[in-house]
Amino acid sequence: MSIELKMPALSPTMEEGTLARWLVKEGDTVSSGDLIAEIETDKATMEFEAVDEGVITQLLVAEGTDGVKVGTVIAIIQGEDDVATAAPKAAAPVATQAPKPAEVAAVPAPAPVTAPVAAPSHSSGDRIKASPLAKRIAANSGVDLAAVSGTGPNGRIVKADVEAFSGAGRSPAPSSAMDPGLRRESLATDNRPSTGSGLTVDGGDIPHEVVKLSNMRKTIARRLTESKQQVPHIYLTVDVRLDALLKLRGELNASLEPRGIKLSVNDMLIKALGLALIQAPKCNVSFAGDTMLQYSRADISVAVSVPTGLITPIVTDAANKSLSKISTEIAELAARAKEGKLQPHEYQGGTASISNMGMMGIKQFEAVINPPQAMIMAIGAGEKRPYIVDDALAIATVMSATGSFDHRAIDGADGAQLMKVFKELVEKPLGLVA
Repeated sequence: MSIELKMPALSPTMEEGTLARWLVKEGDTVSSGDLIAEIETDKATMEFEAVDEGVITQLLVAEGTDGVKVGTVIAIIQGEDDVATAAPKAAAPVATQAPKPAEVAAVPAPAPVTAPVAAPSHSSGDRIKASPLAKRIAANSGVDLAAVSGTGPNGRIVKADVEAFSGAGRSPAPSSAMDPGLRRESLATDNRPSTGSGLTVDGGDIPHEVVKLSNMRKTIARRLTESKQQVPHIYLTVDVRLDALLKLRGELNASLEPRGIKLSVNDMLIKALGLALIQAPKCNVSFAGDTMLQYSRADISVAVSVPTGLITPIVTDAANKSLSKISTEIAELAARAKEGKLQPHEYQGGTASISNMGMMGIKQFEAVINPPQAMIMAIGAGEKRPYIVDDALAIATVMSATGSFDHRAIDGADGAQLMKVFKELVEKPLGLVA
């Protein structure tokens, strides 16, 4: 009995993936649990295991193929007990179908008409792969894309394929009569890369290259667009004095040096946000339509920049972890995030996020909420500023922290309470180690 291996959903947001690499070839024998492929999701590159033992009889999707929909059959395993009987069965259709090509060849007249239909390279899949521009041209020209052979990557139908198909029976007179300047403008416009939203971008004469989006970048674009369109953001900013926290950090690092641990300011801010969410529980929530999820644990998603985009590994139960534990966890998670080796449970979920661009010199910014979370803290750079200390003007190290809140779930007063608690914890940091 043959077993179909289908493209799995390796993350809640995954709708399609890239089959990055096959680890087996046709004819290989595999057992349950054997690694057979590497699949690039919207967040990381994951290893795909065989679900049963048998022989790989077909690899239906070539490695490097992107846009493979979840649920698409990518390979077939033949049970070992059936391998011996599979070969004779496979030979039978060949013998019975042998005369069919002769039958087709015996009717030469309709050959030009049926020739386009004989391009089943893309009709055998779940969808027709075509560029947005090719689809628009086909729709305007009344061309059935199922009848068009694709010459793009992996059989993708591009603009030239549709034009070649639809233009076969057209008179070239109109195009030859077109003003050369207008024709050049038209061609330049038609070749503009699509933004994926029905718009096109014209690079004009500016030197440029077209860079293919990674699955992660596609997901970031989609989810953050949805966030700004659907989530009513409210922004609250506080200035936080860092001098006491920096002094405590220096003392703690001196004591932790024999253990090879060095705390960062960000490690301490993660702890502060975790404690603040517990003390201001109305902000530790997710909006869920007619209901709201109220969390009793603060799991902090930490924004980490990776070559393909942005990923947010999670520090679970940040409020109850020591600073040294948070520091070692973040270092390990960030390293594996940059290698694309995070496991789904390490980046899926979280009750709130923190994004720190202070190390890049950014004074203040407003971060976009990552749904279904209802808040994210944006951390700016600590810098020397004039500041009122003990009713007198002094110079202090101050940073700006901006909370972005989902106003459907969190009122302004509740968000202000969280920012107040966060500021107090940072300015009186002994509470972080108590």
